[in-house]
Amino acid sequence: MKAVKSINTQSSHDHNNGKVVENPWSDLRRFTDARIGLGRAGISLPTSEMLAFQLSHAQARDAVNFPLDISEMTKTLSAIDVLSEVEKPLSVQSEAVDRVTYLQRPDLGRKLNQAGRTTLLNTMQSRQNSTQAQYDLAIVVVDGLSSLAVQKNAAPFISELLKQLPTEPSPYKIAPITLVEQGRVAIGDDIGELLNAQVVMVLIGERPGLSSPDSLGLYLTWEPKTGLNDACRNCISNIRPAGLSYFEAARRAVYLLQEAKKCGLTGVNLKDRTQDDVIEHQVQTTNFLIAE
Repeated sequence: MKAVKSINTQSSHDHNNGKVVENPWSDLRRFTDARIGLGRAGISLPTSEMLAFQLSHAQARDAVNFPLDISEMTKTLSAIDVLSEVEKPLSVQSEAVDRVTYLQRPDLGRKLNQAGRTTLLNTMQSRQNSTQAQYDLAIVVVDGLSSLAVQKNAAPFISELLKQLPTEPSPYKIAPITLVEQGRVAIGDDIGELLNAQVVMVLIGERPGLSSPDSLGLYLTWEPKTGLNDACRNCISNIRPAGLSYFEAARRAVYLLQEAKKCGLTGVNLKDRTQDDVIEHQVQTTNFLIAE
């Protein structure tokens, strides 16, 4: 009898440990992709949440390792109405010869290889460019650490950006879009300089997170040239449907472009003030953590 009672007690104990205990914070999950309120099964995560974590981890790894489909990107960008009047996108590569080298040698991803330089120089010579800035804006699309982010978000964002760019007093002169494989942010400096662009806009796949494998980043640099550092750039991050919308990201980008042209700079001395009106008119509330 004692043995039976012991087995029954252990069985009941295991059953209770195997039951998923809901977390009271779980209702907040509808407001965020962050992993909060996951619940527990005994001292562990529920199986469903562990499997979801493993899936997200696999998606993040895939985002880093999958190559950017240059052919598909070229077709997608060429289909944008405004870009039909601009030359076909150019395809170049950094000095990182493959993905393994790119991940191990960030410095090579910041430099355009000789073949890419030749491609851009030939493009400029065919247009008989002068040494003065011919283009107001050069858009550079870089695979970065998430080709998925670029494949999904670059074209819709560019389409929205071109809709919002002012046409008065004169429309922006846009350089042929440049597609870059195995690139880092700073490679835009080489490209912008070779294209004689007043401003370069780099769209790049950001380092994937476990809830955001498709986050697109934007970097603006005034008068790009080789050797500039990140203090000379403005950044807009997390451009994607589940993050910063294309419309809002384009609105901020246009504001920064106009301010950059007005002030003759980008970087730490150029502030994004598109949210100032929200801050100024925000209702003052009590911090719930210290409220009585």
